[in-house]
Amino acid sequence: MTLRRSLADDFAAAGLDWIVPEWPAPSNVQAFSTTRNRGPAGRRSPTGEASDDDPTDELERWVPAPPRWLRQVHGATVHDADESAAAASPPRADGIVTRSCDLVCVIQTADCLPVLLADRSGSVVAAAHAGWRGLAAGVIEATLAAMRADPGDVLAWIGPAIGPRAYEVGADVLEAHRAADSGADECFVSIGPDKWLADLRALARRRLARAGVRSVAGEARCTFTESALFHSYRRDGARAGRMVTLIWRSP
Repeated sequence: MTLRRSLADDFAAAGLDWIVPEWPAPSNVQAFSTTRNRGPAGRRSPTGEASDDDPTDELERWVPAPPRWLRQVHGATVHDADESAAAASPPRADGIVTRSCDLVCVIQTADCLPVLLADRSGSVVAAAHAGWRGLAAGVIEATLAAMRADPGDVLAWIGPAIGPRAYEVGADVLEAHRAADSGADECFVSIGPDKWLADLRALARRRLARAGVRSVAGEARCTFTESALFHSYRRDGARAGRMVTLIWRSP
């Protein structure tokens, strides 16, 4: 845990309130998640999404190599970063996996769940962008499959996302999750005709547990309500920026 505590201390010394996961990952696995407090204003992300900050300026001080960006589409495609070099055009995917050292996996979120995964030996790491569509499509299961590790040996960390008291959804979301898991009903609270509050974290935990992952840690922070700390697409619409969550293996 020394490396992770040191990274958190370094962020604090630099005036950054970024989040370092508290999870039992091996010492060679490094990870963090940014807040809205990063970079200069008025730029766009490497994938061309609207953003009020530049995710490359400050990030590159803290990672061993330029991050491997994705063009996220709320699906279940997983990019194996070991199979191709960094490209000018990011691949369309919502999960990314690597077994290489110092290859930085990154995803962007602004209400959706960032899910980090690592095996207990520190030989493979992955990240998944898991909104309700991605969860229903099986992005967590697809990312676990791409890791080619025993799910019982995989550790998971779920980062900040819209909370269960703020995420109002319609019947389409409920039915999409019921279709794959009848027990998903317990992650929804009815608040009126065709209106529910959805608990994304609980849905992700169910998916992880059903896939065989037994160690799941995470944040209970709400991106929608904590406006000083997080971007939120549901709150701010198209002008919302993005947080980024990164993971890599050190030598």
